[in-house]
Amino acid sequence: MSSSAPNITLLLAMVMTTCFGTLIWSGMSLVARIAPRASLAMAGSNVLAGLGLGLHALRGLGPDPLCYRGSDILLLLSFALLRIAAPALVARELRWRSTLMVAAPATLLLLFAPYEGALVVPMRILGTGTALLALLAAIDTWRALRQAARIRRMPTALALPLLLLSLLMASRTLETVVHPGRTADLLIPSSYNHGFLWAALVLTVAQNATLAFLALVRLILRIERLTEHDALTDVLNRRAFARELQAAHARLKRGHGYALVMIDMDRFKQLNDTLGHAAGDAALRQLVQVVSPCLREVDRLARMGGEEFCVLLPDTDLAGAALVAERMRALIDSTPLQWQDLDWPLTASLGIAEARPEDAELAADLVLARADAALYRAKAQGRNVVQP
Repeated sequence: MSSSAPNITLLLAMVMTTCFGTLIWSGMSLVARIAPRASLAMAGSNVLAGLGLGLHALRGLGPDPLCYRGSDILLLLSFALLRIAAPALVARELRWRSTLMVAAPATLLLLFAPYEGALVVPMRILGTGTALLALLAAIDTWRALRQAARIRRMPTALALPLLLLSLLMASRTLETVVHPGRTADLLIPSSYNHGFLWAALVLTVAQNATLAFLALVRLILRIERLTEHDALTDVLNRRAFARELQAAHARLKRGHGYALVMIDMDRFKQLNDTLGHAAGDAALRQLVQVVSPCLREVDRLARMGGEEFCVLLPDTDLAGAALVAERMRALIDSTPLQWQDLDWPLTASLGIAEARPEDAELAADLVLARADAALYRAKAQGRNVVQP
């Protein structure tokens, strides 16, 4: 058996791993439709990596231009797709421009690099380019995870395989400096090459598994969001709002009060009967769009049913809630619905209630009932008013 046989075996194992990864990511993109663009980019990354590694294993047997220059370019492009796909699994943004700034110059350098002698120049280009692309992927994935509300506690662990992959490729460049000509070809038997291939195999598996986990988490969060948000207006539904209200009410015992603002669009049935249900849906979406700038990040807006909404304002007293409600009322009143060349005036009645310290021993629904009663008083006063 040739002394390079273990290295060839590891290369073929990596090729098999990328083939399996291609099947998984293709299924996620084309069948399950889980982050389809990012998953398709991951499938492409695995395809290119498998082809590049396969051609590398054929060095000395196949055409030299294909097995040397072609292999390196394919591996570089596989890292470019990895850099695009990894952050997009979280942030849904494909970062083409910054990827091209690294991949395009590196590809051009490989196209014109001299593939002769010790192959030090092309290996340094490949090692540096792939290390930079993997590092960018790790940084952007980490940042995206930090901003993702439900998975911000584990950004380092999930981005770690990409960071380790970057360090591994950087070590390849460093090795050509320490031992030029000895390790440029992975088929050359050496302790470094053997360790490098084992590490690359483990990281290929870890990277695909970690990113697939991210894609599944994204799917779970999407399903969870669909169960908690109103399909028409994309604000919280009644069930999700009830959970937020209970959490705010529990904090009332610790001295953190809250206020509620009930909003009901005036003469909504007349709008529906005159302009149709499509116009009514547009009016509800416009109401949400108009009042949203009045809310802080901690506030919660929910559709309670029909044309009725409720706003939860943590750490807000009755006076503060009245100011917010009046601002909302004025914005709704000043923004008519534009529907088929017609400006339909929109107004809303609002009722507000504050959670009092003595409410801490009672049910949160009682505070909601007071806000609802205030809303009915606003309706009785002629609509388009705020009533405490």
